[in-house]
Amino acid sequence: MLGDGSGLSRWALALGGALAVLASPTTARAQACCAGASAITPGRLELHEQALVGVLLSGSTGLGSYDGSRSFRGTPPGVREIDLRQDVVGALRWLERGQLGLQIPLHASWRRAPTTGGELGGGIGDLSFSVRYDAILNREYRYLPGIALLGGVTLATGRPPESARLPLASDATGTGATQFSAGLALERSFGDVLLNVTGLASKRTSREVSGVDSELGTQWLGLVAVGYTIPDEAAAACVLTYTHEGDARIDDRVVPDTASDRLRLSLAASSRLADSWRVQGSAFIDPPLDGFGRNLPSSVGATLGLIRSFL
Repeated sequence: MLGDGSGLSRWALALGGALAVLASPTTARAQACCAGASAITPGRLELHEQALVGVLLSGSTGLGSYDGSRSFRGTPPGVREIDLRQDVVGALRWLERGQLGLQIPLHASWRRAPTTGGELGGGIGDLSFSVRYDAILNREYRYLPGIALLGGVTLATGRPPESARLPLASDATGTGATQFSAGLALERSFGDVLLNVTGLASKRTSREVSGVDSELGTQWLGLVAVGYTIPDEAAAACVLTYTHEGDARIDDRVVPDTASDRLRLSLAASSRLADSWRVQGSAFIDPPLDGFGRNLPSSVGATLGLIRSFL
């Protein structure tokens, strides 16, 4: 974009960059690495975008589960699960450096067990709102990384497990609790490479199930991602995500050995089809090996999305 203006425009932009303590080549790299950032987070606005809407289609299947001692066990014979999900996402810029996000999930799940046979269920999931504020932009300062403040709330709009009507609970689409999240994201670009480190803490409200007050433990998420910008506004990223959830509480008493952990590896890519359209894709796996999880299932899956942005 910088090369398309007149000579006077280029000098004006260069002067503005100098006043902002940014050289023109640095600015170009920051804009290029926006593609890397959007590959990591599909619903995130790039620097020049004011809003976006999109649809993400995901599919996954279970590989097995990790027990309380972190040992992995494969899916038993005759048991099968295929999960499909469609997310409608949107984002809107505010206060120049802020972003407001919305995510509407629709779930569909097919499950089979030897005793019950197959069943198909689904419905709307838990609606999520998010906020991001870039206190410091990537490469705004020579010796500081970009720093973003993160927040979010997830509403209990889905069907919780205890309200499922099908034997294998394939029609359960939510946790039954409202979730509040807060976190911090750091990122820094080095030429065409973008490094992102994100930490997020989430707490869900307590709820009553069959006359018993229950509350899930605090959830902690850590993410490390490396993105690489490819010519022609495409990008690829490798993402490592680790999630830990503390012990649950029943009637205000801690239930031992209910904490959970999961490590997830993802590869993602993003490519711009036109000025206002880009396609997203990713694949993930929870390594089906001992020591990589606890008290959670292991899955493998992929996502394909189409994003329409507004400049």
